[in-house]
Amino acid sequence: MNWGKVFYMFFTLMSLTTSAAFIFEHSLVALFIAGSVNVVSTLMKIGVRNVLSAELLAGSLVADLHLIPAFFAMKFYTNVDMAVGLVIGAVIANLYTIFISMIESAKQKTEF
Repeated sequence: MNWGKVFYMFFTLMSLTTSAAFIFEHSLVALFIAGSVNVVSTLMKIGVRNVLSAELLAGSLVADLHLIPAFFAMKFYTNVDMAVGLVIGAVIANLYTIFISMIESAKQKTEF
């Protein structure tokens, strides 16, 4: 078992689920956790040398660039609707990242 891939997928899934949790419970703490976990997930993708690594990193950066402004919109402007809209965008980006990860895993299986 590749423990690096386990941790990588753990943080990717954790990012998705914490972002989805914010959609159902509009909590600033949940949004902060979602953003923090997504940043860790992004940092883990830097330096990966897979066929689709650029797509994985781009999807994670898109989610970061939705979650960070969502936190500021909720914290400083108390605009919950905008924060929820941005988090939905981050969830879509995280779903894209998971989809690309599944394709990458399938490609690795067929190469052996």
